[in-house]
Amino acid sequence: MKISDGFDADILVVGTGPTGGTVALAAALAGVRVHVVSQFPWMANTPRAHITNQRTMEVFRDLGLSEAVRQRATPWEFMGDTTFCSSFAGDEFLRAHWWGTGEQRKGDYIKASPCGLVDLIQSEVEPILLEGGARAGATIALNTEFIRYEEDSEGVTSLLLDRVTGREYGIRTRFLVGADGGRSKVFEQAGLPLEGQPPRGGHVYVQFKADLTRYAQHRPSILNYVVSDEAGFGEIGFGLLRATKPWNDWIAGWGFDISQGDPDTSEGELITRIRALIGDPEIEIELGRPSLWYVNEAYAPHYSKGRIFCGGDACHRHPPSSGLGLNTCVQDAHNLGWKLAYVVKGFAGEEMLQSYSQERAPVGKQIVARANQSRRDYAAMHAVLRVPDAKKPSAAGLARLRDPGPEGVKARAALEAALDVKQTEFNAEGVEMNQRYTSRAIITDPSAEAEIFARDPLLYHQPTTRPGAKIPHVWLVDHNGLKRSTLDVTGQGAFSLVTGLAGQVWSAAAKRLDLPYLRCVVVDTPDFQDLYREWQRVREIEEDGVLLVRPDGYIAWRQVTAPPDADSATDLLRAALETILATAIEPSTASLASQPHPNALETREMA
Repeated sequence: MKISDGFDADILVVGTGPTGGTVALAAALAGVRVHVVSQFPWMANTPRAHITNQRTMEVFRDLGLSEAVRQRATPWEFMGDTTFCSSFAGDEFLRAHWWGTGEQRKGDYIKASPCGLVDLIQSEVEPILLEGGARAGATIALNTEFIRYEEDSEGVTSLLLDRVTGREYGIRTRFLVGADGGRSKVFEQAGLPLEGQPPRGGHVYVQFKADLTRYAQHRPSILNYVVSDEAGFGEIGFGLLRATKPWNDWIAGWGFDISQGDPDTSEGELITRIRALIGDPEIEIELGRPSLWYVNEAYAPHYSKGRIFCGGDACHRHPPSSGLGLNTCVQDAHNLGWKLAYVVKGFAGEEMLQSYSQERAPVGKQIVARANQSRRDYAAMHAVLRVPDAKKPSAAGLARLRDPGPEGVKARAALEAALDVKQTEFNAEGVEMNQRYTSRAIITDPSAEAEIFARDPLLYHQPTTRPGAKIPHVWLVDHNGLKRSTLDVTGQGAFSLVTGLAGQVWSAAAKRLDLPYLRCVVVDTPDFQDLYREWQRVREIEEDGVLLVRPDGYIAWRQVTAPPDADSATDLLRAALETILATAIEPSTASLASQPHPNALETREMA
């Protein structure tokens, strides 16, 4: 492999999925040279992942993608009237408010974030990310296969294959990012460890088109579960009708026993199965392609080695239960993108990159466990909805639910309890929003006691300003009287000092350091008015204290109160930045205060 002089790009990203697209966009927005390759001629050609949770919507908001996402996504209000039935056209025995759509939970979600959930299929999100990256300056090569890499002390040389011409060539970059999925060549060649279990179950998914408006529009939901003796097998045990584009584009799904080999996916079998799930033997169906996926339970304890960084499905492999897959991929990439950019631009030392694996690997392990536990948690529903010894167990279980006698009373009470268990899959805002980081890029507050959650941390978001947590969302008001989230005045590629009117020493410290990546947000000045007094209630510091918020919105350091003078504040701030960024801080002649934010945002309501 020939090693060229200099660098052809700063970062090579292998893969154009949610991880690769987000890394490319975040790094390109920061002004570094990014090259993206994919062995495929285009992006995802099936819907695949789809749930887009609040934290991921916040990332998209930070990257300037909110409007593009909203235009292509199924809106929040269509997501959660989830149906359990004997067939879509048949007897309905349960309807659940999930994804924060019900009256009991929606207020929690609205309070936690300026963004709601949406349902955005992977084949729609990937072009949005890649187009954004290209507009920001990333270069993209499709039909280009990653073969192998060689690493040295200065960079990485990767061998690529142009699958159209058959030409092999090398590309020289500072860093290599493996975002090439669950069979990642980059991950394998880096020798990164993978812990967990082999696949333990399989699932058939088949796309189809049919007008199911009459069955769906009065109970809009992206997920509909069918309980019948023909519909389901395996751990979940239900058939599934998933709306990918309401209410004409669908996926039908059911489980299979992997010990028996691959299931029958002939056209006749698929149409028979789909019609059984719908409950209409005459309905017209335009059949799409079937696909098989497997129930994995594996995670990487480390995401990087030297100049090689992996993320997304390469590092955490799990079923789609809880809707955590695409979201965790995007959030891995958002964490990594700014860090690589800061090192390339000389704002941070390479040692700071250790924080990527330290922060994201525990999250990956957690979501693998959560997704698999969500599947196991269907056992209680199985026990209610099936009578094992009956000739038709599901039919007998549904009949028992309608029994006015003691057995029916017992079954209905058990069903309610089983449904409550599923809250940790479908209304698990805490799982999605309560991530806490511990790493070398976080300075722990020595004055803070251990965090105690007031409510179930799986179900409920708990805002806090302790280092390692995401900055809480509240609405501030600008000089035009328009609302702006605290998430909108921080992030966007820069570090932010957040203080109050009494914290003048911090403003002075920021001006003295005069760093191009540091802005100061002084609450209760004309552009950042706390008119609702919500920031005062959640800030957990005195008015003259300060938060240092990273480009990804996570709090890296805080001081509860101010020191006596600007000299002391400058010393404290400089020391904090040097610790977090693993480099000496040299004053710059270019101040962020004189520059617009790279993704300057207009006033926003719920996204």
